[in-house]
Parts: sequence; C-alpha cells; structure tokens
Amino acid sequence: MAEVPEKPSDFIREIIARDNETGKFGQRVHTRFPPEPNGYLHIGHAKSICLNFGIARDSGGLCNLRFDDTNPTKEEVEYVDSIKEDVRWLGFDWEDRLFYASDYFGKLYEYAVQLIKAGKAYVCDLTADEIREYRGTLTEPGKESPYRDRSVEESLDLFRRMREGEFPDGSRTLRAKIDMASGNINMRDPVMYRILHAEHHRTGSKWCIYPMYDYAHCVSDSLEGITHSICTLEFEDHRPLYDWFLDELKAYHPQQIEFARLNLSNTVLSKRKLIRLVREGHVKGWDDPRMPTISGFRRRGYTPEAIRNFCDRIGVAKRDSTVEAALLEHCIREDLNKRVPRAMAVLRPLRVVITNCPEGREEELEAVNNPEDPSMGVRKVSFSKVLYIERDDFREDPPKDFFRLAPGREVRLRYAYFITCTGFVKDPATGEIVELQCVYDPATRGGDSPDGRKVKATLHWVSASRALPAEVRLYDYLFLTAEPSGPAEGDFASSLNLNSLETLTSCYVEPGLRDAAPGSRWQFERQGYFCVDPDSGDERLVFNRTVTLKDTWAKIEKKQKKH
Repeated sequence: MAEVPEKPSDFIREIIARDNETGKFGQRVHTRFPPEPNGYLHIGHAKSICLNFGIARDSGGLCNLRFDDTNPTKEEVEYVDSIKEDVRWLGFDWEDRLFYASDYFGKLYEYAVQLIKAGKAYVCDLTADEIREYRGTLTEPGKESPYRDRSVEESLDLFRRMREGEFPDGSRTLRAKIDMASGNINMRDPVMYRILHAEHHRTGSKWCIYPMYDYAHCVSDSLEGITHSICTLEFEDHRPLYDWFLDELKAYHPQQIEFARLNLSNTVLSKRKLIRLVREGHVKGWDDPRMPTISGFRRRGYTPEAIRNFCDRIGVAKRDSTVEAALLEHCIREDLNKRVPRAMAVLRPLRVVITNCPEGREEELEAVNNPEDPSMGVRKVSFSKVLYIERDDFREDPPKDFFRLAPGREVRLRYAYFITCTGFVKDPATGEIVELQCVYDPATRGGDSPDGRKVKATLHWVSASRALPAEVRLYDYLFLTAEPSGPAEGDFASSLNLNSLETLTSCYVEPGLRDAAPGSRWQFERQGYFCVDPDSGDERLVFNRTVTLKDTWAKIEKKQKKH
C-alpha cells in the first residue's frame, strides 16, 4: 500500500480543529485567498494559496478565490488572468467560488449608509495630508477632524453626492467615527471611502467612490460566509478594526488569524519593488526567470509540486523570519531528480578529434534516461570521429587537484569509451586551444575497462555531426545580498546582481531534444536542471537553467544535524 503523506500541522490548523470540536461556525471551514489584481503573484502568495486552499482541503471545507479590486487606478485584467492561471498551475481549484470585492459595491455602500445613520461614520473634507497630520503618532493621540460632528443628514447628503460624482478626487472621504485617542492608529477614524473618477475593469464608470481595503475586506468575508480569515502578520493591528466594522454592522463575523509572511533570502517580495524592477527594465517582464513570481518560476522550470513541498516544509509561524533560497532550490532538485530525463549538453564547447576513429563512422550507444526511475528506459547517443566536450574539462597544465582531461591523461566519456589526449591545436593569433586530438580504446565500449583499469573523471560530450545548436540562459540570484535593501530606497546598484543572467549562444545538445516542447524539463548531466523556454522555435532551441546540481541546502542541513 502506498504511504499516505502526513498532513501538515501548525497553530492555525490547531485553532480550526478546536473550533470544530466546540461547534463554532457549525463545524464549517471556509477560507479564501484574496489577492489584489495590481501585479503578478509571487512565492509569498504561493505560501498563502497553499495554506488557504490546503486547510480547506484537509478539513473537508471550501476555499474562495476573491479579487480585492477596490483600486481601479492600479488594477488590470492582465493581472486577474495571470492570478487565475497561477492558482490553477499550483494545483488548486476554486470551482464555482470566484468572487470580486466589486461584486459587493452596492452592499458596501448600503452598509456605509447604515453606519452614517447610526452616527458611526461621517464625511470629512480634510485632504489626505491633513488626515495624516491629524492622525497623531504612536506616542501622541490624534486630533479630531473639524468635520467629525457633522450631522447625520449632512453626511448622508454629501456621501450621496460623492457617489453621484459631484466632487473632485481627493476632496472628501467617508471616515469611521471611532476614537482619535486610541493606542491603535488604525482605529483613529480610518477612511472608509475615497473619491476616484477612474474606469474600473469590471464596473466601468458606474462608481466614482471606492471602499478602502479594511472596510471592503471584512464585509466581503462576512457576505461570503468565511469562517477563518487568514492574513499575514501586518494585519494583526488591523484586526480590531475588522471586528469593529462587523460588530457595528451586526453582521456575520468570521475569525481573523494572522501568520508570518514569507521572506526569502536574496529576494524582494514587495509588490511595489517588483513593479519597479519591471518598469525600470532591470528584468524582462513579470515572467523573467529571475523574478520570484510564480510565472517567473514556471518559466524557469520550477514545478508546482516542488513549490507546494517547499511551502509545507517552511511551515506556518507567528514571527517573521527569512528562509534561505537554498531550501527552495533543494525542493526543486529533489522533485526534478525523480521525474526528469537526462541528456548531455555542452555549454562552452571544445572540439575533440578522435584520431583512431574512421572517417564517417557513426556508432549508436545506449544511455540511461533517469537512473532514479528505470521505467523511463534508455535512449541512443551517437559517437563519431568529432565530438565536443566542455572547455573547462581540459587543462594544458593541470593543477594537482584537476582530474579531468590533460595531455597524456585518460578519462571516460559518459556511456561511451575511455579516451586519451595525445595533442592539441592552438589558435596562432590568440594562443587559445581550439582542438584536442585524442585516441579511444574500443575495448571500453559503454565506459568500462575489461582489464579493470580506473580513471578519475567521467566527462559528458556530444557528437559534432549530430548535435543541435542551442542558446542557454544561466540565471543567478537577482540580488547579491541576503536581505536586499535597494529597490525601496532607489539604491538598486548596491544590491542588484549585474551578472544575474549569462546568455550562451554557441551551445550544443543531444539530437533527441530536437522536438523538446516549451516548458519541458531536463537534467543536463553534470550541468544542472534546465527548461525549454517559450522563445524556442523551429530555428533555435533555448534553455533556461532552473537550478544547478550543487545542493547548498543539503550541506547546511547536514552541518545542522551534526551539531
């Protein structure tokens, strides 16, 4: 019987289990993932997606996908479509539960009128700067707006006229009347509505006033019958406001629970910073494989299974911390190692002539597709007189710890023969070695010696007569420092890695990759894991390096266990 994977355990699931035991919410579990459609989702959102949809799945409950589309100046249909694609790609399905905050604009307006009539909200004429000035500080209470004591009738009239478009942007707001002396700044008469004469991607020009997040979010949760509203830690101080709105409206009341957001080393996850990276041309779009967006990871060759495993492994905490990017890469390697076929590719080719191989000879040799999965079978690789190996696999004057090819030295060609270097040719103008002369031992077919002699290195290679030309893009961390500080302050130069992309245009790969589909993944032996880029076409193959073979996290983990 197949082993059933253990369900994740964390403090949120423990809260939900206790709620179910006591009968709270009638033993229902209904969560939601509520992105703003003002950018592409990133790995931090993936954690939230896995948590919200995962809890619903594990509890036999439901999870909604709801777009918080309350700011038409920053939202686009492109972002809506990309978010839906990303959630599906990660392996989750909202079924018939796709919602938008804009679905509730009418109800939100009615509730706002209800709060005005109850003396709990008022129209304020202070500007945004004045509201900030009146709000006070963490150590000083705020000052009441001079419009705070407007009559209910006047506020109702002004709010109606705000909706009808009578006033310009920023001239008036609707504010909740709570407590300007509260120790929680979020409770100091927060803005509920602002005037925005902007076309909305769903409602067009029907509305020119739009609700603020804190107001729209809790009401949307309530209207959808959400049981557990799971938010990141920065919303902890907003929870009293979440509760205040629903209590004053006497509405159905979900429970808000906060968890620590994901911080990843050598990465920025602020949407504002990511937008700057795109708009200022530091990357080639939202799906650039250097971006921590889900679409960027997909293009780079990451798998949804590996990302879900990563999210399970890092768990759910109550305090912010930074996760090593090496752990994410480890999860990718672990997954790809089991599932992807092997191939040989030479990225920086050096020509090799096998002098004792007859002209025109082509020999088919057998190569294993994946030693981790025998069911993937074998493939044929062509051996001929002229081959390519990696330039770094040869040294004219090798150091002591270099065991690969050198003058007079014998090495193994993977799946093929032992070869010995007998000479080389240099470019007379540059002095660069451009060709090696070698002999092969026909008795070592398949890479084994019948007389038991050993070699210290095995090299990958491709046949020059059959190899396909390819472009290979090698990606590295976009930021040099573990905790980049640049983009928010505009100081990109201090932390951006200017060598985060290296493009190699003279590579060669096995002929079996001729029809490799965009998005297909491969392990290039001794090189790393690679993915076929959408830029590939009939005229050229383009591969993105997903991750190297070197597993930094495995070494870190081993060291931690030792101590």
